[in-house]
Amino acid sequence: MKSERFSSIGKEKGTRGQVLESFLLFLLSTTCSVNCLTCFGWPYVCTFRCRLLKKVSMLMHEAVHMRNSSLPNATLRQLREDYLKLNMDYRQRALILLGTQFGVDRERVKGLIQHYMSLNPVDSTAESSGEKLSDSGSEAAHFRTERDLRAALVPLSSRLFEQMNGQVGGLKFLVDLRADLKTTLHTKNLPSLRALDSDLQGLFATWLSPACLELHRLTWNDPACLLEKIVTYEAVHPITNLYDLKRRLGIGRRCFGYFHPAMPGEPLVFIEVALTKGIESSVQKVLFGEPPCDETEATTALFYGITSTQPGLKGIELGNFLIKRVVHLLRQEMPGVQTFATLSPIPGFMHWLLAKLATQCKLIEESKDQSEIHKLREDLLRPDEEIKLEACRDGKNSKGAVGFLYDILSSDRHEWASSEKLVEALRPPLLRLCARYILQEKKRGAALDPVTNFHVRNGASVEQLNWMGDTSRKGLDASAGLMVNYRYRLEDIEANNQAYLNRRVIAASPAVLGLLQQPGSDSLQGKL
Repeated sequence: MKSERFSSIGKEKGTRGQVLESFLLFLLSTTCSVNCLTCFGWPYVCTFRCRLLKKVSMLMHEAVHMRNSSLPNATLRQLREDYLKLNMDYRQRALILLGTQFGVDRERVKGLIQHYMSLNPVDSTAESSGEKLSDSGSEAAHFRTERDLRAALVPLSSRLFEQMNGQVGGLKFLVDLRADLKTTLHTKNLPSLRALDSDLQGLFATWLSPACLELHRLTWNDPACLLEKIVTYEAVHPITNLYDLKRRLGIGRRCFGYFHPAMPGEPLVFIEVALTKGIESSVQKVLFGEPPCDETEATTALFYGITSTQPGLKGIELGNFLIKRVVHLLRQEMPGVQTFATLSPIPGFMHWLLAKLATQCKLIEESKDQSEIHKLREDLLRPDEEIKLEACRDGKNSKGAVGFLYDILSSDRHEWASSEKLVEALRPPLLRLCARYILQEKKRGAALDPVTNFHVRNGASVEQLNWMGDTSRKGLDASAGLMVNYRYRLEDIEANNQAYLNRRVIAASPAVLGLLQQPGSDSLQGKL
């Protein structure tokens, strides 16, 4: 009996072994649907994902070529579900397939161009009605060919996007898909992917026009899921706790967001406003300072944070429309509020300044000829500023004022911010250099600082620079604690906008322009 029992167990184990061996042989005999570099000779490792990628490609073809618009619902829904099952690597492959296999039919375009060129020319200057009637057939052929050519130049991917946008959840899917596309472009900057991104951006600009968006004031009574998203998305000044959130939504504060009907409960962009008695200079005071003033006494609407929540909508101008809409709404609701300004960060200032200082330090170290140094040197510091910095310099530091400035600003610990003597010595040069960075430093004609470019394009002027306006670690890292107020004067918005777009002129107040003025020189003009 004992031997029979062991025999049956051996047979059972043998059967299981055969099944396992057959299953492994099946996996090993299965090949990937696409060339996969992650298999390393073991195709079964990613066979499922490769098959899913092939299925996504087939669903794309099916959706694009299906003529009955009432049928693709199930196909598009399945396409969304299968795409979201892919990891980022396979999503990138799917996007490359979409960009390369669902573009423009170039052979058809070439044929239509040749046909168009072969048509008899139409005399557009003909005034005789008889001539127009005789040429009506040729003119109609021109219009038909032009229509066919326009249709042929629309890529198949755009047809897929338009069909997807008509489905429930389709717009959100496309926004997330473009976010994946933006990520892919960082590592695979292919022409087909750039064209795909451009097409999607153009479609979003149409679908998300201000007329299609809903403005909603966010309050403490909104659904918890929506408030949770505000906490998650806030990027300028992170919300630390529920008390902080309640303060930002309470008395003396406003928070408005743009929503789209096809993405319910999903803010596209939102702006935070503080109602104050004047233009504030410290964000810590706005966020954590004394209780907000009585709304009936407020004279200023201070925009201290604007956040775009969807990475897939990068390049779509929603924030500028939101600011103008909120300004118009606040003027109606609160006639006593006549001043509209921002309290904005200067995210690129320290990066720009440290690069300048590092270049000057390297030049001084490598050049032995003093005349050569004098020719190539950029005077970042004025003589009086150098004297003040030299007085603060430790005797061990022999790099000069420029090297000393680089060392203290590049330190992650920011010891200078706790030294009263250093703070006073740094204030004049940093304010002046920051004014130069905002007003004079350009990239392809536009302001180098992205926040400056956003607001001056929107018609604002640079009102004032605020020393130690943001003393947080983030503020010291980005701009040595400096912040800037951009002011929206309603009567000057259009003129400022056109001056910047047409002549790259940045409107600024006399106080800011005075920071750039050389000692003993005449006053600068009102704009740079």
